[in-house]
Amino acid sequence: MIEGSSNRGIFLAMTCTLELCNQVLKVDLSVKFLKETILVLRDIITGDGNCSPSRSGPQLVEFFNQFGSNDEYGRGFPARKKYAEEKLREFNDKLIMKDILLAAIDPRHFWKEGSDNKEAVELLNKYLEFDNYKLQSSGNNKWDVSKLDGSQIELSHPYENSQKVTHIFIDEQISKCDDKIAKSDFDGAITNARSLVEAVLLAIEQEFDPNPSDYKVNLPERYKRVQKHLNLSPGQENLAKCLKEILNGLTKIVNGLATLRNNMSDAHARSYQPSEHHARLAVNSAKTLCHFLFATKEYQMQKNNKPNN
Repeated sequence: MIEGSSNRGIFLAMTCTLELCNQVLKVDLSVKFLKETILVLRDIITGDGNCSPSRSGPQLVEFFNQFGSNDEYGRGFPARKKYAEEKLREFNDKLIMKDILLAAIDPRHFWKEGSDNKEAVELLNKYLEFDNYKLQSSGNNKWDVSKLDGSQIELSHPYENSQKVTHIFIDEQISKCDDKIAKSDFDGAITNARSLVEAVLLAIEQEFDPNPSDYKVNLPERYKRVQKHLNLSPGQENLAKCLKEILNGLTKIVNGLATLRNNMSDAHARSYQPSEHHARLAVNSAKTLCHFLFATKEYQMQKNNKPNN
């Protein structure tokens, strides 16, 4: 039994946020294509689609063996198209499928025949759209596979009709998080995830204190101040142990976003190059945290009969 007003408020906010947390946990790292996409990819790999160089049977074996197969070319080997289709179906719905797709459009394979991969990429993208994927150039003749659904988690906020600068900024950061992941700008998405949390914390703090003492405080310190306003400090004596652990976890998310931005984002000299899963983790964590803070603020406003903006 969860007792006490603090426990009940946190529990209710957690309930509101549960579906978002489930989405974070269910982020699917596999890549699955529809039958039609498989057939188009097959013809590009074999060279039978009139937009890519041809591969012989031994070359097809060599191509798929680099992804974990251990096949040998010899007597009784199936027709090239049949073999390629069987291998694609074998790898479909696995993370390695992304690497196979990128290898199929490797420009170096096309250069051997004095051509380029433009037609193959355009054809694939027409079909990949139905799988919710897109091939996007990352510069220097390199490509990446992006999901068209952005960062999976959707975040709404109580300031959507407001014209305040801070509230408009929150809208902008939510849009930029999704847009930059879709465009494979992963370091930029991490920067916007951190900016989103910072803006939400400032907006909530201003509702309780219209003139906060220091606007330039760092992210973890601002979160501590908002914790006090929302009665979320994990050190409360009457707080259930399980909720203390969760609140400590939220603090670690804030600290992690600040550190991740310093190490991986485009706001500083980077010590790590972020990948898509890093950016999705940062964005989804930021959105889940913000959703929880909004739900908690709503509870506190109702409990204290304060007007909600």
